[in-house]
Amino acid sequence: MSEAFENIKKHPAALLWRLSYGSRLAYAAAVISMLSGAGCNFLLPQLIRYLVDSVSEAGASDVAVVSFLAEMSGLGPSFVPGFAGVVRAASLVLAVSACGGMFSFIYRRTLAVSSEKLVKRLRDLLYSRIQRLPYSWHVSVQTGDIVQRCTSDVEIVRGFVSSQFLEIIRAVALVVFACVILFPMNFPMAAVSFAFLPVVFLYSFIFLRRASARFLAADEAEGQLLAIAQENFSGVRVVRAFGRERFEADRFDAQSRLYAELWMKLGRMLSAYWGMGDLLTGLQMIAICAAGSFQARAGNITIGEFMVFLAYNGMIIWPVRGLGRVLSEAGKTFVSLGRLEEILASPAEEDPEDALETPISGDIEFDRVSFSYGGASILKDVSFTVREGTTLGILGATGSGKTTVAHLLCRLYDLKENEGAIRIGGVDIRRYRRSWLRKNVGIVLQETFLFSRTIAENVASLSKHRALEEIKRAAAISQVDEDIEQFSLGYGTIVGERGVTLSGGQKQRVAIARTILKDPAIMIFDDSLSSVDTETDSRIRAALKGRVSGVTTIIISHRITSLSGADMIMVMEDGRAAEMGTPSELEALGGVYRRVRDMQRLTLDEMEELGR
Repeated sequence: MSEAFENIKKHPAALLWRLSYGSRLAYAAAVISMLSGAGCNFLLPQLIRYLVDSVSEAGASDVAVVSFLAEMSGLGPSFVPGFAGVVRAASLVLAVSACGGMFSFIYRRTLAVSSEKLVKRLRDLLYSRIQRLPYSWHVSVQTGDIVQRCTSDVEIVRGFVSSQFLEIIRAVALVVFACVILFPMNFPMAAVSFAFLPVVFLYSFIFLRRASARFLAADEAEGQLLAIAQENFSGVRVVRAFGRERFEADRFDAQSRLYAELWMKLGRMLSAYWGMGDLLTGLQMIAICAAGSFQARAGNITIGEFMVFLAYNGMIIWPVRGLGRVLSEAGKTFVSLGRLEEILASPAEEDPEDALETPISGDIEFDRVSFSYGGASILKDVSFTVREGTTLGILGATGSGKTTVAHLLCRLYDLKENEGAIRIGGVDIRRYRRSWLRKNVGIVLQETFLFSRTIAENVASLSKHRALEEIKRAAAISQVDEDIEQFSLGYGTIVGERGVTLSGGQKQRVAIARTILKDPAIMIFDDSLSSVDTETDSRIRAALKGRVSGVTTIIISHRITSLSGADMIMVMEDGRAAEMGTPSELEALGGVYRRVRDMQRLTLDEMEELGR
């Protein structure tokens, strides 16, 4: 459904037009019904004019609209003074009011259907698009900003298509109706009535141009505010543990103050606009009353006609008067559409039509791989091979490039043409369909994420239709089954948001069980045993070795003991493969691996000594 937005023009109108697909007929019916209802309302002052002149017997000629309606209804074409004219006018008022009510019903009903369809399509497109955007996009955009765009900005668009846009059409239509009726009736009076409209339009346009930039700044400030709140709520344990409540409150207060100041500036601008609008409205009413008085004294206008001018002025003055508010809301809508368009037009992950979905097997080969992100060089000419069915351990300090190796193998990032190649079984991984590759490469990330569901649902979240016994077997391999059974609801225990009800080690082991149940051809453990004690770590590795025989495994860790069972170990240093070999070979080499092993062994000895 989002393919239509791949080459979208950078214009809000183009986006709205595409979004309206499937609801255009209903929206057109809403517009026609609204205009028809407005036309009925515009007939009522003419009927009032007819009624007043009938009572006062001042009407010298037929009222064209009333005569037409009388002929259509069979009441006769002539102007009828006195009681008969009152009856005719009352009958026509009742008929026109009934028609207006019917059109209003159709308008509201069709508008609700069309606008909700449009907004639903927008929400679905946004969610679908966000799911397909590359990992690099997600790490560069704050979660709070994404949420704000998909909620507040979507609601602003909803308000525009369901109200403000039609208000603009209605205001323009009322002005046109008034011109058609009033100028033939009395040209001087009509000229006075419409003299102020160009000023109001120009003033509203200038205001819109000035307000749009401030609305954008306020919208972005709101996104920052939501991002701060989201980070604080997600990291509540860290905030509490380190006593950062005051700092976070001050940080939120500073952003909230900035957000409030932006809206206060907008409020001052709006107050100036409305104040000037009130002045123009008052001047317009004074001018109409003065002109009407002179025309009445000269005998050029009847009481009914004067009342018609006052009635029509009251009918058009508020739509035109509110045009500035509507245009300011339109300015906000264009800003919101622009922000939503940034998401919809962002390049999504795409695979060629001939992308492979063949069985993935064979050796993993990194061939002179270099990778940079954000201008920083992360990997530098890295080459190594992992034989099928063996285990590679990757050791290195923070920032050495260990995790990037895992991300590249899963194609969370893609290599450019001049940055080397990654192959599995001799096939470049860029030839595989991304979803197929990720289905066959299971990764347990260092930062464990669990959904706010039951433990069983979390373990089975990557696999469909798995029985509870299979879930329990995967949990037993990851050494978390005993912990789960201790909960009162066992596997039916609800995991709090982001797994907050579980310890760090329990979360990591549930994530391992989730990947094991997926049964991939390649498994990557990205420092996923860092929160597990060494004894449990050893049991998990032993269970994995018996369970996943034949599966190519990559274990990334800063802990030597976690890599002790690996067939080969690669030591990463400053983005390069500094050392490569078996544990015994690296031991004999006396390089980085040996130094790290000695340091960690010394630390363990010191801890044991303190324990005594």
